[in-house]
Amino acid sequence: MAGLGAAALSASLSPASPAQADQSLRLEAQLATIPLGPGQAPTTIWGLVPSISPLRLKGGQVEVTFRNRLPVAAVPDWRGIDGAALAEPLIARPAVPPGAEATFPLPLRRAGTFFADLRLLAAPGAPPSRPLPFIVEESVPIAVDRDEIVLIEDWRAGATASRPETAGEPLFTVNGQVLPDIPVRSGERLWLRFINGSQQQVFAVKIEGLEVRVIAMDSAPAEPFPARNSALVLAPGGRVDALIDATVPPGSVSQILLHDGQQARPIGRVVASGEASIRPSPLPLPPALPADGLPAQLDLKSALRAELALDGAEWVTPAGLSAAAAPAFKVRRDRVIVLALSNRVALATSFHFHGHHFRLLDRLDDGWKPFWLDTLVIEPGQTQRIAFAATFSGRWLIESTATRWGAPRLVRWYSVD
Repeated sequence: MAGLGAAALSASLSPASPAQADQSLRLEAQLATIPLGPGQAPTTIWGLVPSISPLRLKGGQVEVTFRNRLPVAAVPDWRGIDGAALAEPLIARPAVPPGAEATFPLPLRRAGTFFADLRLLAAPGAPPSRPLPFIVEESVPIAVDRDEIVLIEDWRAGATASRPETAGEPLFTVNGQVLPDIPVRSGERLWLRFINGSQQQVFAVKIEGLEVRVIAMDSAPAEPFPARNSALVLAPGGRVDALIDATVPPGSVSQILLHDGQQARPIGRVVASGEASIRPSPLPLPPALPADGLPAQLDLKSALRAELALDGAEWVTPAGLSAAAAPAFKVRRDRVIVLALSNRVALATSFHFHGHHFRLLDRLDDGWKPFWLDTLVIEPGQTQRIAFAATFSGRWLIESTATRWGAPRLVRWYSVD
């Protein structure tokens, strides 16, 4: 681990990154509780408590001070942040012992919806950990009436990481609440930032009677498109930003439905007040969000090509990552690389990529989907191809987790030189 850390600390940040911090943020890892139902004892969890609430930051660089008040070593894992070589967990950021703290820079190159969590080093039997969502604000605001995070989490009574077979039926919460109401006024435009806060669960979310237009995925802008059947499919840890016009009569109620692959269940409601509509017709559609440094094109013809199987002895638990381990692949900076990701296990597997966002390629390998991702679920026996431009030098983690409650998180790393 010392060797990995030294390599990352010596890697320079992209020239596009700010020269000095212009914001500061304190995060404390603490034990907390969450009530999951009337008459039930509160559930003990691990949580990250920020010095700023609500946590909305500006683009640039933030100096983060992380204080660990847990009884075990911990390290924050950042979802959606590209090119943060000096904040990369396990590689540049070793675990912080109980009672200690560490300070490091976190570049915020792109506006969007992000989160941090403490799950990377969670041992079997550890309390569940809640993600800490945060927003990096757009430099040019979009005309909306409401801008809100919708964090969806699943909880399993009686389950532990070491004995997943004891898991009961899942209980889903929205922003920590069971079956909450989201009040709206007819005619409002909502910017809802959906986050799948579960560790292994893939699900689809739909708001009955309302059309959904996707504008960003996994903390990166997308070419705006209407969601198929108005449903959003979220991988574990995935994020989708969507615009929703509340084109419903005053006093109406729309169910928020979640489908986990077996059944659809209500997890909340959108409730329109009895007031008259706020406007006679919906606002015009906004332009696409700025790319903020993501390339418009990827040269697939001259790309480096590599294969990566999501199983094998090379994958280890985060605590077992060693500096002596060979990288999954190496690539020169600014080179485009195409990865063929193969899932040879019997379960769908979630693949999460650190350091860069990637394009999901079409089956014929001649184009890509109109969005960027950092997380992808691959079905058993399937191969998916992704492509990215290796913009940021450093050593970066790759995560692989089977979509089964209690499945271990496995890691490897790759190098951009």
